[in-house]
Amino acid sequence: MLKTRRSVLKESVALTGAIAIPVESFSKTVPTHDKRLWYRQPAQKWVEALPVGNGRIGAMIFGGTVQERLQLNEDTLWNGGPYDPVNPQAKANLPDVRRLIFADRWAEAQALANKKVMATPLHQMNYQTVGDLLIDMPGISSGTDAYLRELDLDAAIARTRFTVNGVTFLREVVASPMDQVIAIRLSTDRPGSINCDLSLKSPQPQAHAIATRRSLILSGRNSDQEGVKGALTFVAHLEAAAVNGRIHPDGDRLSVRGADSVTLLLAMATSYRRFDDTGGNPAAIAAGQVARACGKSFDRIASDTAAAHRRLFRRIELDLGRTSAADRPTDQRIAMSESSDDPALAALYFDYGRYLLICSSRPGSQPANLQGIWNDSTNPPWGSKYTININTEMNYWPAEPLALGECVEPLIAMVRDLAVTGARTARTMYGARGWVVHHNTDLWRATAPIDGAQWGLWPTGGAWLCMHLWYHYDYGRNAEYLKSIYPLLRGACQFFLDTLMHDPRTGYLVTNPSLSPENVHPHNASICAGPTMDMQILRDLFDRTARAASILKTDSGFATRLWTTRKKLAPNKIGSEGQLQEWQFDWDAQAPEPHHRHVSHLYGLFPSDQINMEDTPKLVAAARKSLIMRGDESTGWATAWRANLWARLREGDHAHRILAFLLGPDRTYPNMFDAHPPFQIDGNFGGTRAIAEMLIQARDDHIRLLPALPRIWPRGSISGLRAPGRTRIDLSWGAGQLIEAHLTSDLPGMRTVWLGDHRVEVQLSPDRTARLRGPQLVEV
Repeated sequence: MLKTRRSVLKESVALTGAIAIPVESFSKTVPTHDKRLWYRQPAQKWVEALPVGNGRIGAMIFGGTVQERLQLNEDTLWNGGPYDPVNPQAKANLPDVRRLIFADRWAEAQALANKKVMATPLHQMNYQTVGDLLIDMPGISSGTDAYLRELDLDAAIARTRFTVNGVTFLREVVASPMDQVIAIRLSTDRPGSINCDLSLKSPQPQAHAIATRRSLILSGRNSDQEGVKGALTFVAHLEAAAVNGRIHPDGDRLSVRGADSVTLLLAMATSYRRFDDTGGNPAAIAAGQVARACGKSFDRIASDTAAAHRRLFRRIELDLGRTSAADRPTDQRIAMSESSDDPALAALYFDYGRYLLICSSRPGSQPANLQGIWNDSTNPPWGSKYTININTEMNYWPAEPLALGECVEPLIAMVRDLAVTGARTARTMYGARGWVVHHNTDLWRATAPIDGAQWGLWPTGGAWLCMHLWYHYDYGRNAEYLKSIYPLLRGACQFFLDTLMHDPRTGYLVTNPSLSPENVHPHNASICAGPTMDMQILRDLFDRTARAASILKTDSGFATRLWTTRKKLAPNKIGSEGQLQEWQFDWDAQAPEPHHRHVSHLYGLFPSDQINMEDTPKLVAAARKSLIMRGDESTGWATAWRANLWARLREGDHAHRILAFLLGPDRTYPNMFDAHPPFQIDGNFGGTRAIAEMLIQARDDHIRLLPALPRIWPRGSISGLRAPGRTRIDLSWGAGQLIEAHLTSDLPGMRTVWLGDHRVEVQLSPDRTARLRGPQLVEV
């Protein structure tokens, strides 16, 4: 049925919303609150652009005047398709690799592993960009007045304002988690002033755009990679509506002329359904999303987006104090951070980390990858994959203590997938039960060792991921959830019960082959048996799985075997320099890279709590010595890990010195993305957790308040932090001392609370809040 002019006008008004724009919307020259990133110039580089995302789709917004660029991502657009990379020669050659390792012929073992054991193909698939939405503004010169570009972390909206020849232009962008669209509104304070040309561009093969009366449809395919054929199709569907003015197709573009305001709705989808199913219909999915969103005004979409975002974002409120430095644009604050007094910059970084996690990992999306969800390349650094020898785990370090448990759901879903593909790898590569993942995975849940034996032949990635399954239980204490993940924990344990080997020198059980992630020992190899990190991770895995069996009142025989096996694992060792040994041999002082970015052997200190002040003081001292030997400054994510480790040692000033370096221009880009360099988002998340770790530390039902408070934060407050057992903590401090803390939980039980050497036992219940006052930690 043909639409009448009146019906088209009604649709246009519904899509765009009211056109009366308050004058004050255009008159602001600086942000009105501190939870914003803001700038006085457009982004020239990708690491200056501002991110929005709804977990599944995202955009980087440049804020140009003559041309606006939104670089686009959809989290299932990766290269390749379903594949099984296990080397058919691996199982037959593993015994020889193990024999060479136990014979101290490490370089030979590594060479053999590279030749006969590693994955085929050797590399995994890359995460991809969809392309760009370009908004060209004919008639606008590059000279503008009153320019302001900002990202509102609280409302999850990006805005760009500028004035040209007396006309003020405003662009607003949100990524809606309910409507699954990116919505953009262009408006001015002078009717009929908007003229723009819209285009969708993509570097993907066979990608092409078609313009209809009000729509742009970009479609294409993903690429082959490493001999794995591309199996995905994708669509980006843009719908435009204008209040007054005219929209018409112009080749592969849409042109808008003489409009009062314009609203754009952009949906993106691929044919991905699961790691083994690419039969989806992206055109129908995207069209349906746009059609449903068309019934709402931009104001409604933005309001709904803000409400959904705030339900998560407003659970935490941090105040570290404010100085006049906070009045500067964000890029200037970063540039001057190491020489200025700007405690609010750390609070902004903390809020930004929470914002990025909410925007890149929501229920139903893929987990946050090496770049979260934002990537402008077809060949991104390290494929923008899931590196699970630290980086993927670090992405989720802030989630539970910062009340973002929902954001962990995509990671849990990925582990469920990996248990399927990893069981195939365990069986065909090792002849073992259970499941295994090595140091990387991708959209297709590949689990075989990749890149090279010196990096990839590390079997403990799945075991470490299992700890995040446990953390999610421990913070929420939901027995039904624990029952659902117990088979995953059990399967991870089964693999190691089948593959652990007796060290012929000591008789202890060790992993073989393995390595201490990415570090080279003094014998021209990385490959070894029983690196310290493996033993620490397996102690945690066996402990938590046995505890889960006890809580669920099941599998007692299996739990007993885990306890027995755990006692036989090679213990932590202290070396000749007083350091915690990274390997079974005392190699640390002779290692080729004394300041290596990884500090894998300190997993037991953080994120684990096996090494702690109360129970293992000698190992704490050894871990401290290892940190000193390693040095404070490293890549972005490695610097963030060091800050957490020094916080766990309760040395707040040292932790803050490292945090200050992390927030400085060498490790933070102008848009506050972490600089490895290049960009990796794990540094943002690790730094966010480090700030929390300085203010509260918790294990089981023990909570320590202000354990690593630096002198540079003499006063402040935080509300909404979480501890295990569904415990919420609000606290304030002044002159470097606790003023008051409130603890609440809807899960009844005792909590042990520490402040320095002071300790108090408090009983929590749904109707009882524990109120504690400092500095003596007295309950009132």
